[in-house]
Amino acid sequence: MKESILYLECSSGISGDMTVAALLDLGADREVLERALKSLPLSGYSIEIKDVYKSGIRACDFHVILDAKHENHDHDMEYLHGTPEHADNEHVHDSHEHSIHDEHTHDSHEHSAHEHAHDSHEHSAHEHTHDARNLQDIIRIIQAGDLSAAAADLAIRIFEIVARAEAKVHGKGMNEVHFHEVGAVDSIVDIVAAAVCLDNLHPDQVVVSTLTEGCGQIRCQHGLIPVPVPAVTAIAEQEGLVLRLTDIQGELVTPTGAAIAAAVRTRETLPEQFRIHRVGLGAGKRAYATAGVLRAMLLEPITKKEDSTDTADRSDTSDSILILETNIDDCTGEALSFTMEQLFAAGALDVFSIPIYMKKTVRLIC
Repeated sequence: MKESILYLECSSGISGDMTVAALLDLGADREVLERALKSLPLSGYSIEIKDVYKSGIRACDFHVILDAKHENHDHDMEYLHGTPEHADNEHVHDSHEHSIHDEHTHDSHEHSAHEHAHDSHEHSAHEHTHDARNLQDIIRIIQAGDLSAAAADLAIRIFEIVARAEAKVHGKGMNEVHFHEVGAVDSIVDIVAAAVCLDNLHPDQVVVSTLTEGCGQIRCQHGLIPVPVPAVTAIAEQEGLVLRLTDIQGELVTPTGAAIAAAVRTRETLPEQFRIHRVGLGAGKRAYATAGVLRAMLLEPITKKEDSTDTADRSDTSDSILILETNIDDCTGEALSFTMEQLFAAGALDVFSIPIYMKKTVRLIC
């Protein structure tokens, strides 16, 4: 391809795991991704990549499997949309994607990139925070991993977008809040994985469609919050994202997904004409009244000049017949017969003559 455009079609919303899965299905190197994730000073999880079916369509699923200590119930539909009695256990689920921890008594060094190698007693003293981290903690984790410069920069850019939105929502400085959205293990893995996959595919440009969002409410640490959740609306406001609200009850666009969309897009619209080279489908985990897939397409734009050239090439190979006519004055039958033989020898498909009764003129057509 002369130029490649990555198109993320968000008709079912967008999340971190959907993005990673779509990019893997599009052709991002799985081994490159696995090496990058293993290089991070991060524990408490494993990943699973497999095919699943959404609305009868095969799609790739990227699953970050957390251990019991880090489980955040992000895909627990009963918890997210359940009855009020589920709120009794919110202190257990406070690492849900939209939860935030504003406690400033914890030294950020305790949550550095190597925190899992530190004294387990020190860690257990703060277990209720579920590894809440600030932005600098996240940056240290990324920079400690074996990532390309482009992938590391993109991952940090995504985290900065989320951090800025969370700071706005909670009235804090970007480095003042300890928020679970960028601190949760699965969010770190999703965002770093998306950055690594995008760097591996290395498209020249990225177009992101309108983000389709649901409605209603969803549960977080502090109770029920409206959809779109505050972090998503803050990202959309700050980054100029275009949202389309539907009557689907549920959250289709997560803060991680919105931040990825904002960080990767390089142009607003698709070219007028393009060829599709590859298509990838990334499956979502939550069961909503929608297809639940993010479609990624690798496109090659077609310019007007290329289009006109293609048209000319097609016309050159089409069937055509050229007709030559002339009037011959005062010609004998022998000369006319010889002329017809020469025309056939030169490749004429047919030759015939029509006498014109005006003096001695004959019309010859071939």
